[in-house]
Amino acid sequence: MNVAELRNAALDLNNVEGLTHRFYRYPARFSPAFAAAAVRCFSEPGQLVLDPYMGGGTTIVEALAAGRRSVGSDINSLAVFLTRVKTTALSRDHCAAVRAWANASVRRISYRYSRKAIADILEDARTGNLSLPRARAIKKAVAIALSSINDLPTRRTQEFARCAVLKTAQWALDNRRRHTELSEFRDRLKANVQEMLIAIGQLADVLRQHGRETRTPVLMERNAAQIDSAPVFVRSGQRVDLVITSPPYPGVHVLYHRWQVDGRRESAAPFWIADCQDGHGSAYYTFGDRRREGLDFYFDSLLATLRSIRRTMKMGAHMVQMVAFTDPRKQLTRYLDSMAAAGFEEIVANGRRIWRTVPNRKWHATFKGDIPSSREVVLLHRAA
Repeated sequence: MNVAELRNAALDLNNVEGLTHRFYRYPARFSPAFAAAAVRCFSEPGQLVLDPYMGGGTTIVEALAAGRRSVGSDINSLAVFLTRVKTTALSRDHCAAVRAWANASVRRISYRYSRKAIADILEDARTGNLSLPRARAIKKAVAIALSSINDLPTRRTQEFARCAVLKTAQWALDNRRRHTELSEFRDRLKANVQEMLIAIGQLADVLRQHGRETRTPVLMERNAAQIDSAPVFVRSGQRVDLVITSPPYPGVHVLYHRWQVDGRRESAAPFWIADCQDGHGSAYYTFGDRRREGLDFYFDSLLATLRSIRRTMKMGAHMVQMVAFTDPRKQLTRYLDSMAAAGFEEIVANGRRIWRTVPNRKWHATFKGDIPSSREVVLLHRAA
């Protein structure tokens, strides 16, 4: 157990990069270097890795690249969509089809394009707040790009194209401090498709090195409190060798499901672009929201999920987590008590835990300065 390697990876402040990790900027993601180090330190090729709060799929991609089997789960349909795209290789012909689609779409994106031809796409209920002045032109550009996606030959290529539009629209809209020109959107979409095709090709090359040992990840839209009843565990009876995850943080409310556009107004645009369903408020994704006083609901929810996760694991299997707290002195103790109650034993190497500063915070978050939730801790446990 090389905890020093895990510590070095956790403290790595480099930008997220490598393989398909740059397909989308998911909130609160941890670094691929950290996930890869955890996989190497606490599992062997062919073993089963679980992330019950998989978010943008960092753990699943790194487990796949390291020749491990993997199960990923999240209650957010957008997370399931993203992870599926990031772990699905494309054939040479499919890559060519996506490239041709991108070239054709870019040529069509224009202020003069008929709104009537894309009216059904523009009027989708999930486009709320995209008709504001700063977002209006980009909304139309996205609709034009989406209008031709069904012309692609397979679901894999269609979802890949949606992800490229999603990545480009996030850059153009989410927390944007200035207006994005249509010409900028066209250039960025074409560049993103090219970058993503190279990345998915690199992942395919890595997977070929493992041959048949690497299986397609099992991905589920599922509450972690019911993960032990998932068919992948019930029918096969298989158990998890390693859990790597980052659960919701107590008292920290992150918009996992929305963008903030034109003065930080919320938009469900990611679900519109990815063709996923959203219908939940922030409390659904974070075990609580700003209007709920205290953290009893959070810790009750946490304990239920931890017990379910524990039931999927082998005796002695490891669980590696990245967590932050608004009040570490009080909340960390309560969090560790929940872990113990669920059947976990903490491992503290050399008598100290690994703490790090959250890297690459969004520009508006830096205004709050060095607050407790801007620091994360790595928790290492063993299934007792």
